[in-house]
Amino acid sequence: MLTFILWLLLFIFCWPLALLVLLLYPLIWLVLLPFRLLGFAVEGVFEFLRAILLLPARLLRGKPVA
Repeated sequence: MLTFILWLLLFIFCWPLALLVLLLYPLIWLVLLPFRLLGFAVEGVFEFLRAILLLPARLLRGKPVA
């Protein structure tokens, strides 16, 4: 019986929170979108720098033996 009462209390107190999150999630996603795009750009710059730094080693290694 106590478990049932606790489930009812959880349902009563959590459904407004669930609706609030459901309504605010698209707004939060839009706010965080520029940071995701910035992350992609920074990752691309780091990959480019890594390729430039490793280019001499790749050139000196020569052709791979098949």
